[in-house]
Amino acid sequence: MAIRDTIMTLFLITPGEMSGHLAKRARGKRLALNLSQKTLSERSKVSLSVIKKFEKTGKISLQSLLKIALVLDALEPFKDLFGQKIADTSLETLLEEKERKRGRR
Repeated sequence: MAIRDTIMTLFLITPGEMSGHLAKRARGKRLALNLSQKTLSERSKVSLSVIKKFEKTGKISLQSLLKIALVLDALEPFKDLFGQKIADTSLETLLEEKERKRGRR
């Protein structure tokens, strides 16, 4: 069994569920900052209709999500989204490993 298959088995949340979770967290953060949807729209330069749709359905483009995250002071965690977990890798392996330039077929 590949590592990817193991990870997929252990992580029991679908992309749809994750997007809904992110939408609820973003709405909660917006409310905690005492921002209306309209104010968030103005500050993030994301249309009000997109913000309403995101909070209701969880659907949004990555670019719009990042703009909203910036206004909600939640952009920083995105930079590590696809980072390698150090705890799962030895220091020797990290030092020997070369950065990949492109994927294999």
